[in-house]
Amino acid sequence: MTPIKLQDQPVFEPVTGYRGKLVHTDLMTVAHWEIDANCPLPEHSHPHEQILNMMEGEFELTLDGTPHHLKAGDVLVIPGGVPHAGRSITDCKIIDVWHPCREDYRQ
Repeated sequence: MTPIKLQDQPVFEPVTGYRGKLVHTDLMTVAHWEIDANCPLPEHSHPHEQILNMMEGEFELTLDGTPHHLKAGDVLVIPGGVPHAGRSITDCKIIDVWHPCREDYRQ
């Protein structure tokens, strides 16, 4: 296995203001996001378990109707099938991990 250089990965922008570099394995997907301030994330759900890792900035994520104000160093586990939505309060850097792999995010 050779190292993956994030700078060589294509940019994935599923929602305006959310730019990610994705790494997929057979069992998981990892996204390194750069998110502009004041960008909404529409409510959605997916069958994948998700772990959101706040690296920089502030983000408000509403999980199953409960708002969570996240800052650098915070981690939030999102169970599969649970509705969630959010918005960036500041510019953010977030690392998301999903299991199983997000086949719908493969480019």
